[in-house]
Amino acid sequence: MAAQPVLPEQRLSIVTLGVRDRLAMTAFYQDVLGFRNVGPKQMAMFDMGGLVLGLWEADKLAADAGFDGGRPDGFTGVALAYNARSEAEVDEIFARCEAAGVRVTVAPHKSFWGGYSGYFADPEGNAWEVAFNPFWSFDEAGRVVLPGDTG
Repeated sequence: MAAQPVLPEQRLSIVTLGVRDRLAMTAFYQDVLGFRNVGPKQMAMFDMGGLVLGLWEADKLAADAGFDGGRPDGFTGVALAYNARSEAEVDEIFARCEAAGVRVTVAPHKSFWGGYSGYFADPEGNAWEVAFNPFWSFDEAGRVVLPGDTG
């Protein structure tokens, strides 16, 4: 019998890059590549056709994810994220992770940005955030739709 997946839907919502200079990196993505930033002041976010590319200061991302840095068991500078449809779904996913012995680095909690999120590490130490964002919606295919995104 196949193992039940931990995440209810097989999708990736966000790839967040931990960067040294968020303003310079944001300018690069906007001015050189022509991407439109629809993120809040403290973070850049770009719609990549249903996947979100985020830019956030590496030290802030590492702290938010509960990692100290340095490989192999520390922070890699990248966080993958799954956006859940509710806080209850976040809690369900973490309960299943904990039951499977997955290392939870930050338990689900009300976040500073107004949502609900937590982090776990995969077997090689990569950070996964599972979050419910009350300000975002999903399209019919389950892809994230950022506020202000007109297509």
